[in-house]
Amino acid sequence: MATIGLDKLFYAKITEDKDGNETYATPVQLAKAMTADLSVELAEATLYADDGASEIVKEFKSGTLSLGVDDLGGSVASDLTGAVIDSNGVVISTAEDGGDPVAVGFRAKKSNGKYRYFWLYRVKFGIPATALATKGDSITFNTPTIEGTIMRRNKVDSKGKHPWKAEVTEGDVLDPDVITNWYKTVYEPYFGASAPV
Repeated sequence: MATIGLDKLFYAKITEDKDGNETYATPVQLAKAMTADLSVELAEATLYADDGASEIVKEFKSGTLSLGVDDLGGSVASDLTGAVIDSNGVVISTAEDGGDPVAVGFRAKKSNGKYRYFWLYRVKFGIPATALATKGDSITFNTPTIEGTIMRRNKVDSKGKHPWKAEVTEGDVLDPDVITNWYKTVYEPYFGASAPV
């Protein structure tokens, strides 16, 4: 079903243990969302046998997330890109900047009024693009765009796999607390017989 809206753009900082397994901080709002373009790159291989394709493997390799937002505040820019805020509150970007990966969550409104919720578990952002223009006869809004690379997370789920995305549509979830708590914590995959306690 088609989506007709996008909102509630959040991010959560990641802390890694000695093995690289992620723990997520409490999510905070990134900015007001305008656009979110998600593309995925797959690693593919085809095994040919008896003059035809015998086996085909397609696995997640990485992805790209391009976010159009209304504005990036200083603390958000610092968290996402590694820029620092000096003693005067000025955001300083350097050639050596490189922000740490974060988890990114958002939701998209569907044409039936329900929402589809997303968490991308590990996104490393680059420097935001900025377009500026002088004011002419009409007003034109110029807003930042920030692009990040989506990676699988290091921490395995209970099935021994490395998730890169969690996605659910409102009404399809068995436990309503999943939606209620979507922005309180980064969603953790659950494969038990009943809802976790």
